[in-house]
Amino acid sequence: MIHLTLPYPISSNRYWAVRVIPKKPKPLAITYVTEEAKAYKAAVGHLAKAAGIRVPATGRVVLHIKLFPHRPQDWAKRARKDPHTWDDTVQCIDLGNCEKVLSDALNGIAWVDDKQIRRTLLERMEPDEKGARLEVAIEYLAAAPSLFGEAAA
Repeated sequence: MIHLTLPYPISSNRYWAVRVIPKKPKPLAITYVTEEAKAYKAAVGHLAKAAGIRVPATGRVVLHIKLFPHRPQDWAKRARKDPHTWDDTVQCIDLGNCEKVLSDALNGIAWVDDKQIRRTLLERMEPDEKGARLEVAIEYLAAAPSLFGEAAA
């Protein structure tokens, strides 16, 4: 299992953008990865390599993702007012958005393609003193044997 501490993900609205090219008979819309997304992917790639990832895995993968939002300056006041759910008021990217940006950023680095991800556990954590970040554990699974034996292949 590989453990990574990564920068807080950018929003998918800033990861992908659309450009419309006027063309006859209909305009053509092209979706592309932004410069900000390329910078995020480069930072993620650097940290993944520093953690020991050398080549993309070709087998099945399980992800355990913990998203830590930024802790606001008035967090203690919020916690006194509502000790059990104060962190619900903290601005945070939604978990689905987080997972898609992360899986795209790790494509070609931790795995060949995100279709290899077999299971994902996503958790939004309470903001803490360590700052906004993603903590990711990547578990590489052995290929499951076929129910029908070798002849099924």
